[in-house]
Amino acid sequence: MPIPLQSRLPKTFRIKAIKQETEMVRTFTFDGSLGAKPGQFVMVWLPGVDEVPMSVAEDDGAVTKITFFAVGGMTEELAKSKVGDLVGLRGPFGTFYEWKPGEHIVLVAGGYGAAPMYFVAKESVEHGCTMEVIVGARGKEHLLYLEELESLPHVSLHVATNDGSVGHKGFNTEVLEKLLEACNSSVGKGGKVSKGGKKNEIDPITSVFACGPEMMLKRVSEITAQYKVPSQLSLERYMKCGYGLCGNCVVDPLGIRLCTEGPVVKNDQCVKIEEFGKYHRDALGKKHEF
Repeated sequence: MPIPLQSRLPKTFRIKAIKQETEMVRTFTFDGSLGAKPGQFVMVWLPGVDEVPMSVAEDDGAVTKITFFAVGGMTEELAKSKVGDLVGLRGPFGTFYEWKPGEHIVLVAGGYGAAPMYFVAKESVEHGCTMEVIVGARGKEHLLYLEELESLPHVSLHVATNDGSVGHKGFNTEVLEKLLEACNSSVGKGGKVSKGGKKNEIDPITSVFACGPEMMLKRVSEITAQYKVPSQLSLERYMKCGYGLCGNCVVDPLGIRLCTEGPVVKNDQCVKIEEFGKYHRDALGKKHEF
């Protein structure tokens, strides 16, 4: 579907509010809507500095939010912005997470991937979905969106930290594996009888959505394939134009452009991407291993 011209050109939006999430992470709330859906991204532009893609943390029709890690030239400059400043945004671009009403979904969030996962949870609970949200980070000081997620109805929050400072000590994918084992190791068409013949207390998980570091996504891909649960993963590549013109975000060997056929990609496609979890390309197309 062609991206309309008005979406390809930047518009200026005024910063309505700034929230300091962690030492290096901020959330900007812009006064205005781009009509973004959960999983889509926008190109954020500072004139004379640079333009970078960022996931949308929320778009409720009145305001648009982005959550970003201030590392690197452009984001460090962006972090200096104040309430009332103007920032250029264009989009939204790319694919988005899709669900059916009443699903039981697991959201796996790593690092600032918690922001778009919050957007998914906020929208999907309005369609009668039940959420298991697994937020992971290196330590408690890096965890994001816990209060916002806990405030939503029909959401069960699970936390994992590498250092064990909060919740499960280890990776969030280990929590995912335990949930799928508990909910989906069943027999019979109804899917609610466990291997031991007892009924599961929790309904089977119907979908898994994930956003975070690529090695985390690779593990989610492997686990969901093992348990035969459909999953949708947000893949990140260096994006320049946002609407499929430059070809910088093409992945091997499928040749799909992640700015248009992604960033949200179904796992049956992810498993065919040879570079997935192995390498990515920089602005010049040079390979860098994960």
